Amino acid sequence: MPTLQSIETAPSSLPSPSPKHRVVILGGGFGGLYAAQQLGRTEEVQVTLIDKRNFHLFQPLLYQVAMGGLSPGDIASPLRGVLSQQKNTQVLMGEVVDLDPQTKTVILKEGEGVAYDSLIVATGMSHFYFGRDDWAEIAPGLKTVEDALEMRRRIFGAFETAEKATDPDLRQALLTFVIVGAGPTGVELAGALAELAFHTLKPDFRRIDTGQTRILLVEGMDRVLPPFPPELSVRAQQDLEKMGVEVFTQTLVTDIAGHQVTLKQGDHLRTVSAATVLWAAGVRDPGMGGILADRTRVDRDRSGRVIVGPDLSIPGYPDIFVVGDLAHYGHQGDRPLPGIAPVAMQEGQYVARLLQKRLQSETLPDFRYKDGGSLAVIGRHSAVVNFPKGKLTGFPAWFVWLFVHVFFLIEFDNKVIVMIQWASNYITRKQGSRLITERILTHD
Repeated sequence: MPTLQSIETAPSSLPSPSPKHRVVILGGGFGGLYAAQQLGRTEEVQVTLIDKRNFHLFQPLLYQVAMGGLSPGDIASPLRGVLSQQKNTQVLMGEVVDLDPQTKTVILKEGEGVAYDSLIVATGMSHFYFGRDDWAEIAPGLKTVEDALEMRRRIFGAFETAEKATDPDLRQALLTFVIVGAGPTGVELAGALAELAFHTLKPDFRRIDTGQTRILLVEGMDRVLPPFPPELSVRAQQDLEKMGVEVFTQTLVTDIAGHQVTLKQGDHLRTVSAATVLWAAGVRDPGMGGILADRTRVDRDRSGRVIVGPDLSIPGYPDIFVVGDLAHYGHQGDRPLPGIAPVAMQEGQYVARLLQKRLQSETLPDFRYKDGGSLAVIGRHSAVVNFPKGKLTGFPAWFVWLFVHVFFLIEFDNKVIVMIQWASNYITRKQGSRLITERILTHD
């Protein structure tokens, strides 16, 4: 990481195309993109959005890429295309590796400096393996397109290898999947994998019976979907078990070695032979939170999230804001706001409106998240929805889930493609994107 001394000798900042108020946004996820879109309506600002990728990714549907239901392009939108009509907005593909709040400059990996008057950090979070980082290669998480493709490769590669296996014990290990974490991502992965194994793939193989697949969903808390009301957690677990998923609550993974996964439930240990482990538990700061802490002395929580003020700014730095998963916002209710897409969207829009007001020598009240509800899909005709004024389960919840996810896709083309793909998958029960594009794992 460059030091402040190296920043002083770094190449001069990239030229700003105008003397307008310079807003730099780090990250093109929900928080960053919604902030950029809101600021695109303000002629008094010049927006620069910086992201390591050249696209916005609709993360809530990543699990469908992992299961072969959708292709990556179906849920990704090029940032330049999305923002092309905003003449006050520039997109840079790059990685920020440091920050100098005194000179108001962010430093890119290549050495260039980008100056700002206001900075919005929306870089998100990464996987957390609770001190066992060596598990990262064994149990992939689900945050990026590459993660989803790696999951897809491992899942379909396991079935393909099982078709060739002559050892019955190895074959069963290849047909056993352990999913760690029963939050929304884990529940959706488990339900989609059950649909895949027990329906989609069943007629496709000759030597193996995919109906013999075991899917173990492991959760350390006392119920699945811990953020949801208990009655919805109960319904979700019942639906998963009807689909053939084995649910283990109050259970921890203590070791992953070879094909052996060790589970601890109370004082009882059990070992499961499973060739594929998928990670859906825990998040941590991938790096930007640490940079902010080093340069501004801001406090962070145990996951590395930055503790922000009531207006989402860093205490002592009213020109630096943190939104989305990286922000620890504890000014509303007993718990900090969850790291979900609707929170990031509203935070990004709020900061953008706050900056617009400041340019008019006005201000806004403190940020308040308007909870529109939370939802998780389990399987065909099965979902749970928690609205502020009511709850839905079964087919009505499933339909609401479909509508909400199509509605919030960024581009019209993506909405159409996803609806067509879903309709085809629903009618045929086939997954059209089951390509294994990388090497297939070999299992000794």
